Amino acid sequence: MKPTASFLSVAAVISFLPTTKALVGSSWTVTNVPSTGLTDITFPLTIVEADHISGYYFAQQFGFVNSRDVGYTGLQPRPNQNGKPVLHSVFSSFVAGTTTTDSNCAAGADGGPGVSCSVEWNGVYGRTYDLEVKRNGPSLWVGTAIDTVTGARIHIGSYTLPAGVGGIQSRQAGFVEWYPWNGGEPLNHCAHLPYQKTLFGHPRTTHLGSLGTQGVAYEYGDCVGQVAFRTEKLLIGGVENNCGFKGQTGL
Repeated sequence: MKPTASFLSVAAVISFLPTTKALVGSSWTVTNVPSTGLTDITFPLTIVEADHISGYYFAQQFGFVNSRDVGYTGLQPRPNQNGKPVLHSVFSSFVAGTTTTDSNCAAGADGGPGVSCSVEWNGVYGRTYDLEVKRNGPSLWVGTAIDTVTGARIHIGSYTLPAGVGGIQSRQAGFVEWYPWNGGEPLNHCAHLPYQKTLFGHPRTTHLGSLGTQGVAYEYGDCVGQVAFRTEKLLIGGVENNCGFKGQTGL
């Protein structure tokens, strides 16, 4: 059967998802995007439930006009500090030639070219954080986590893309990854996946007439059908997904 255009679009997006130990994907689209790309996009993300340990990465990818490479932004649980929960937020570019002068950032992204930025704060599980990606000037991009209850803006980092790289494209995908397995898996590893439940809200932009949609989540990788995966659309907008097993630590 000849693939439809929509199938080819989804397949192209999936091909950009991490080939590491990611478990869940969820494609997103934005309508009415200019040929030069968007100058901002915001991804609502809620970690409803996850153990307060390092390991999970809940992220959204975004592509740039005139570049084959992508950026990420997302949240990661961390162990409590002084009895208080901690969240770790990431803002990365995988575009070769990306530079930064931001103290929250460093050269390189997952062992390759680009820039990675991060910050930690006493975040709240079950609270929605708006992950804002915004261009400030011709080529400087700024990542911010916005607390939707208090309005506090947490600066993640900033980087400058090479000349000629445009704005954010109209479609990409989010993912859920258990990254400790990238360095090696325990025996029967899928059965040891910790439980998580997250909400990926519809992406937003200030571009007039544009509307964002987050697609239903799907499994991929080597644990398909083995981690009690579940997903559903939310009446409030966006998609819920959960997988893994309570009491497990990934070891």
